[in-house]
Amino acid sequence: MAAVIAGGEIGFWVAIVAGLVARYLLKLRRTSVVLLLLTPVIDLVVLGATVLDLRDGGKATFVHGLAAVYLGFSVVFGHSMIKWADVRFAHRFAGGPPPPPKPRGREKARAEWRDWGKCVLACALAAVVLLGLIFVIGDTEQVSQLWGWLPRLGVVTAIWFATGPLWQELSPKDRDDERVTDGMRR
Repeated sequence: MAAVIAGGEIGFWVAIVAGLVARYLLKLRRTSVVLLLLTPVIDLVVLGATVLDLRDGGKATFVHGLAAVYLGFSVVFGHSMIKWADVRFAHRFAGGPPPPPKPRGREKARAEWRDWGKCVLACALAAVVLLGLIFVIGDTEQVSQLWGWLPRLGVVTAIWFATGPLWQELSPKDRDDERVTDGMRR
């Protein structure tokens, strides 16, 4: 299972890079769309391998839970990761505009809250997948490890909150950035 998850992560980035190469360097727009659309297919392959392994009598391990978490985060953050890579690739290899500057001040705080909201959504999706696996497999002893992932998702959400939006809101140094206009201090 660990190899399937690692292969899924590697495949995710290979599909993105191949899609961007096809789009910007080879000028194969349709091919790039197909390659970029493979990213959710890869997620489904990882989920399918997890279900098959458990349905064939495999005992759930830490890695099976990790597959559900990988799926949740990949689905929720996948589009923004592709968009992030697309802007940088277009700038570097196709004369596209430079990536936007990192947000500052209130805009950074909004970005932190938005990303934390996406984290909550990713953890919720992972929890739904975990509960789905637990109830589909049905054997309490076989899936007991999966129950341990639910509190972990809460810990991930709490840490993300503390190191993201809460940190940003309480950070006095970033409040000074609000006074920056067009690169000049008032």
